[in-house]
Amino acid sequence: MINIALVGFGLSGRYLQAPFITANSNYHLKTIVTSNALAKELYPDVQIVSSIEDVLADSTIDLVSIASPNATHYEYAKKALLANKHVLVEKPLASTSQEAEELILLAKQQNKVLSVFQNRRFDSDFLTVQKILKAKLLGDIVSYEVRYDRYKPVLNPKKWKETPSPGSGIIYDLGPHILDQALVLFGVPQKVWGQTYTQREGSLIDDAFDIYLSYDKMTVKLSSSLLVREESPRYRINGTAGSFVKYGIDHQEDHLKADLLPQMAGFGVEPIENQGAIYSNIGDVVVKGKVETEVGNWGLLFQNLYEAIAEGKELLIKPELVLEQIKIIEAVKQL
Repeated sequence: MINIALVGFGLSGRYLQAPFITANSNYHLKTIVTSNALAKELYPDVQIVSSIEDVLADSTIDLVSIASPNATHYEYAKKALLANKHVLVEKPLASTSQEAEELILLAKQQNKVLSVFQNRRFDSDFLTVQKILKAKLLGDIVSYEVRYDRYKPVLNPKKWKETPSPGSGIIYDLGPHILDQALVLFGVPQKVWGQTYTQREGSLIDDAFDIYLSYDKMTVKLSSSLLVREESPRYRINGTAGSFVKYGIDHQEDHLKADLLPQMAGFGVEPIENQGAIYSNIGDVVVKGKVETEVGNWGLLFQNLYEAIAEGKELLIKPELVLEQIKIIEAVKQL
């Protein structure tokens, strides 16, 4: 069993990580670093401390999951690796590619596993897209468009999210999710271009972006904005044989906020009305209709991480691929 310490108890720590950690019998959630009194109420048997230094000094902690604000990720990950801990970092892994490269090298020197909480690699919609593309149901892909929009015209009361600092802005907040998915599907692009925007009144950080990734015979477009009220397709994928269009986003976060836990029936299952539409040819047969959505399961991330640490199996979310997404973000911000 792996003893894990969770650093931070905001959205990621409380809703997106702790329920999966406690649902997996291979983990023991030993410590939470937070000033939030609710943590003790929800997890009375877990030790609550106020500083990461308490975790680093505890020799019984095997794995540190860093779910604190973006600007702390590099510092905390480096400290944890130097303290001989395995490390899981909420995205972004770091604010710069130089920092990310340093962490990757340090993990190798310490002989420790370093991974990133790219939970949306295990979203219901993305798992469905992977299945469609693997089966070549659309033929050769010629265009791949993904949007990750929200409607939040008012500035976030969490000031750290609205303050210009390393790793701030929507391109570091939502960008890593859809960049990770694109890199998994298509690999490192030949060319990158794009733009960030500051659109909300009073905003000091970028709150929208368009990123273009160029490949041999296709282009990927990844977009996000905090000023999209009317829903656009989440995925629009075109190939030589057909197209796939999907609205809506994975329901795991909504389920967790509604106290539906990973081990409960119906968790991660998408409503039928949100199923994506395909229009394609399979041989001489024209196929047009809905595609059943795969069940989302962020718990797969924690299970794979356990297997990588305890059994030496291949890590699914490798920091080297995450480094490529940070390089892309840097390239776009420098344009």
